Amino acid sequence: MQKMFVEGGHKLKGKVRIGGAKNSAVALLPAAILADSEVTIEGLPEISDVYALGELLEEIGGDVTWDGHTAHIDPTRMISMPLPNGLVKQLRASYYFMGAMLGKFNRAVIGLPGGCYLGPRPIDQHIKGFEALGAEVTNEKGAMYLRAKELRGATIYLDVVSVGATINIMLAAVRAKGRTVIENAAKEPEIIDVATLLTSMGANIKGAGTDVIRIDGVEELHGCKHTIIPDRIEAGTYAIAAAAMGEEIIIDNVIPQHLESLTAKLTEMGVAIEEQDDQMRIRPNDVLTGVDVKTLVYPGFPTDLQQPFTSLLTKTKGPGVITDTIYNARLKHIDELRRMNAVVKVEGGSAIVSGPTQLEGARVKASDLRAGAALIIAGLMADGITEITGLEHIQRGYEDITGKLTSLGAKIWLEDMTDEEIEQFQHS
Repeated sequence: MQKMFVEGGHKLKGKVRIGGAKNSAVALLPAAILADSEVTIEGLPEISDVYALGELLEEIGGDVTWDGHTAHIDPTRMISMPLPNGLVKQLRASYYFMGAMLGKFNRAVIGLPGGCYLGPRPIDQHIKGFEALGAEVTNEKGAMYLRAKELRGATIYLDVVSVGATINIMLAAVRAKGRTVIENAAKEPEIIDVATLLTSMGANIKGAGTDVIRIDGVEELHGCKHTIIPDRIEAGTYAIAAAAMGEEIIIDNVIPQHLESLTAKLTEMGVAIEEQDDQMRIRPNDVLTGVDVKTLVYPGFPTDLQQPFTSLLTKTKGPGVITDTIYNARLKHIDELRRMNAVVKVEGGSAIVSGPTQLEGARVKASDLRAGAALIIAGLMADGITEITGLEHIQRGYEDITGKLTSLGAKIWLEDMTDEEIEQFQHS
């Protein structure tokens, strides 16, 4: 295990290139199960979640070969093999194997998914969709058993707007008999990305990106080549880092429309942003103004940027309030920011940040993926050196974040933890 050291006070300048979308990749890889010939996915981020999903595909008989950021997946020898534990426990997105395997084989056995703990994140809407399509779903000894004689299209209204449920139902429905209609569907760009892959494989999907998606089932799907969209959350994280400590940062390989809710708030704070087709140029002001933010489903402010944005609010003149309506338990980073001298009060699902405050380097722990990003940004702003443990969370979703920030002028390095430190970390 390693820990990260961030020496604060160094200005950031230059260009950073954004990788493929993590939240697309974790659905695109399981979607390859549905094809009857090779699927090639280009532009995948080199992160632990992606490689874990590749290993799961191999566990069920898939042939996965890697060529840098490209995965070649041959699903022809895949079987409906149970995936009860192991890697399934490490990442939440393993639940996409439920929809993909149910759609391909009419059955699946998947262990209950893991990933970052952000409070209760039930999969009841997924199960509701599978059952509407004709599957029997049971929980047996900690694993989900899905069985269907055949899948038939249905109209499914999601009680809660859910990206995961929308994608999982799409995966199960593309080879079902008849038409499936998903109402109150999520509209995130990653859903459009998955629908684009499935359509290239021969699926018939209309309405992805709107709140009503119509799917006419087909008997078979073929292989294809697909290029993943850029990661809007990675791009947003670097935009926040640029607002915090940048002189002038160019963010390359980005779709600016995917970040409008963030850039609107940064502009409101006093950050100058220029947008081009696939680039954003960020120039922060010397004085930033506090703003209020509420996370919402897309196209609202992303919950995945709430934690990094909280760090930025410690630098603004005047108070800022950030409210997470998606995961109101996603506030574990607050105690760590307080260790760094942040003045933050928590009321319900809201964090009230009083600024500006000079952060101080400290020993802190990343409790989840985006909390890790928040602590890195805090470390960039802090006086002194910040020591961050829990890097396994950060490595799940940020490709070479140390190298990318170093190339911009940050002073960041990694060191191996001693056996004693590892034991203390595991029991903390």
